[in-house]
Amino acid sequence: MKKRKILFIARRYPSSKNPIAGIFIKEHARAVSLYGEVAVINAEFDSGENGLLRIYPSIEEGIRILRVRYHKSPIPKTTYIIYLLGIFAAFRALIKEGWIPDIIHAHVYSEGVPAVMLGKFYGIPVIISEHFSSFPRGMIKGFEKLKAIFAMNSANLIITVSKNLIEHLKLFGIKNRFKVIPNTFDTKVFYPIIKRKSRETIKFLLVASLVPVKGIPYLLEAVAILKGKRKDFILDIIGDGIYREKYEEYAYELGVRDEVKFYGLKTKKDIAQFMRNADFFVLPSIWENLPCVIIEAMACCLAVIASRVGGIPEILDEKTGILVPPKNKESLAEAISYMVDHVQDSSKERVAGYAKRKFSLGVIGRQFDNVFENYKKIEL
Repeated sequence: MKKRKILFIARRYPSSKNPIAGIFIKEHARAVSLYGEVAVINAEFDSGENGLLRIYPSIEEGIRILRVRYHKSPIPKTTYIIYLLGIFAAFRALIKEGWIPDIIHAHVYSEGVPAVMLGKFYGIPVIISEHFSSFPRGMIKGFEKLKAIFAMNSANLIITVSKNLIEHLKLFGIKNRFKVIPNTFDTKVFYPIIKRKSRETIKFLLVASLVPVKGIPYLLEAVAILKGKRKDFILDIIGDGIYREKYEEYAYELGVRDEVKFYGLKTKKDIAQFMRNADFFVLPSIWENLPCVIIEAMACCLAVIASRVGGIPEILDEKTGILVPPKNKESLAEAISYMVDHVQDSSKERVAGYAKRKFSLGVIGRQFDNVFENYKKIEL
């Protein structure tokens, strides 16, 4: 049977310069590639190159990538046109090779604009996956709001990774059909070690960008509260960002620098090993949609403490972890203390099995394939 051709259009996609940018989109591409043939057009602004735009084709992990790098236009307020022209040029390059997509799958609304335009011109169904937590945060305004409404109301279907985001998109003014397909993980990278040697010092782990939305100051303050009551824990933090130095200084100010270890950026394989060496996972975000790291942590048999925000309550309950209010250091400290005392009580096999059944590449790839099967028959 001939494989269906799926074209991803994404502004964020991992590269050698930024290996974590849009990594959740890459994981969706890998899932889809299990059942279809995937190509990706990745268009990013780059101020360091000559010329208005260039296209760099490559094959990465079996997936064809066309990286469009565009410059600022010399004509004021026309750089967006250069961006559109870059995507159209990459699309024409695929067509010239005889690679005609059956589905155009844009990731986030901004990429939905050129996707819809191409879909209308070539008669190809367009699906938009929206991942952006900026919708519930009320950050999409002005021209961006017009782009979002145009793209998402013109597409054939909107996919989100959580029900929570669907409700916010409806309030935003999106009137379309919706489907929830969660984020995914690779079972060859994230897998459990069921039996771990007991130890006196409990290790818990945070993996996140070191930016305010992740709520890291509240976690450090919770650790400071705990330090006044017990000494049997260590927090490992993986990630980087413009606030890393500030957060390290804050840990010193709070007197918890010995209890908190900052490790910087790590590869997926390294993160998975940290998870297998940890006793539980924590994510104190102020805003989230459906974080991949929670799914990956559960796949490594970790119970999770996370903020009750966005789509997190849709995948996390009392059987897989603890939900706490955001921006609440006292509740966070109480949850961590409870987990330290009861970490051996959690059913690690059940947590890992749940993640594999619900979120593995094959499961999510099949869900996308079922959607694409339905929409190939839509007449535009």
